[in-house]
Amino acid sequence: MVADSDIEKGGHLSHPDDVSTSGPEDAAHQTDSEQLEKLDSEPPNGGLLAWSQVLGGILLNMLAWGYPTSFGVYQLYYRDTLKLPESQISWIGSLQVFLACAMCTFSGRLADAGYIKSTIIAGSFLIVFGTFMTSLAKEYWQFFLAQGICVGLGLGIIFMPPVSVINSYFTTKRSFVLSVAATGTGFGAVVFSATVQYLIPKVGFPWAVRCAAFVALSIATLAVLILRPRLQPRKSGPLFEWEAFKEAPYAFYTLGAFLFFLALYFGFFYINAYARNVIGFSTTNSVQLILITSGMSVPSRPIVGFLADRYFGPINLYILHTLILGGLVFAWIGVHDRAGMYVFAFFFGLANGAAQGLYSAALASLTTDPRKMGTRFGMVCTIMAFATLAGPPIAGAIIDATDGRYLYAQMWAGLLLILAACVIGCSRVAVTGWKFWVKI
Repeated sequence: MVADSDIEKGGHLSHPDDVSTSGPEDAAHQTDSEQLEKLDSEPPNGGLLAWSQVLGGILLNMLAWGYPTSFGVYQLYYRDTLKLPESQISWIGSLQVFLACAMCTFSGRLADAGYIKSTIIAGSFLIVFGTFMTSLAKEYWQFFLAQGICVGLGLGIIFMPPVSVINSYFTTKRSFVLSVAATGTGFGAVVFSATVQYLIPKVGFPWAVRCAAFVALSIATLAVLILRPRLQPRKSGPLFEWEAFKEAPYAFYTLGAFLFFLALYFGFFYINAYARNVIGFSTTNSVQLILITSGMSVPSRPIVGFLADRYFGPINLYILHTLILGGLVFAWIGVHDRAGMYVFAFFFGLANGAAQGLYSAALASLTTDPRKMGTRFGMVCTIMAFATLAGPPIAGAIIDATDGRYLYAQMWAGLLLILAACVIGCSRVAVTGWKFWVKI
């Protein structure tokens, strides 16, 4: 429950007793916001309606994060057809992820203001349109505009509305439900990667990409039909809440998230390229590693969400799994055969899914007013957008500068993840002090 002291004037959550009664003829003309005023301020924490919002979140995460996570498939195709350096191709995927994050400040504020469905519709249109344009592209700049900019803008616009909606329906199970919603990332990565990779030999690249566009359209349509906002819109309020950065936990968390996402997409973008160029995988078999990594991230997310709610707390587990993820990137250095790549992809997917799945829940635990979730979450996403923009090209530049060797890029990513865990640990200490066993 949100405390009365945390609720702003002019945007308070209404109690049914505060709403005047009206006749049947007036009820027929009530707007959605007037009906929402009748909802109790106590979140339901369950029920068919609440869990249907989680389903909507899964669907939109399939687009918002599953779609860009599948870029490894495009990375290989563009490398073979455009004959460009790895770092230059990576700018398409990294720009896509950058815009997906950078737009979150604006879409988060729109979500807080109540423009849930219209925001999702606008973002979905850009995703579908940009994907269709990608299928028609021939030159690098055309792929850059269509897939990097147009699709990236759409991804950022659709991400924040479901986070705000789900957060308003749950308090006691928040880590678990946000982690369940985050499983959409794994589902989406598998669906979009498999759609493009396995259809290219049968129907060609243009129609394989168009099929992915139709899949995206179907997912977005279903999500729009499912999502239903619960809280009154917070019409007034700043686009940026600068005061949040004066809170040490929030400031440390933001810096830690920046370092985390600077290294995160190195594995997703380059695991198949490493398998093919270093180990000797075929193109088709190398894509299987992306599917394994994405698929294994699905079961790990709800498991760590449950453990965070019941036993450990989301920030504690986020720190732990970020450390584990950094250790696995260092372990990748020792992989030199096909069996080792499959084993690495399996455990990397588990650790990656766990860490990413706790990212939203950990931030939510630092936000006391759910009506500010969109704005605060959006600010962090906008800052980490610069990390996702720079991360893959930096890794690609390191690889190109070392004659195609991945050692120094792997060391760079592993060190960043361990440093990220340490900084997020500072966020925890700012809240709890130096107490070891505290659930947070």
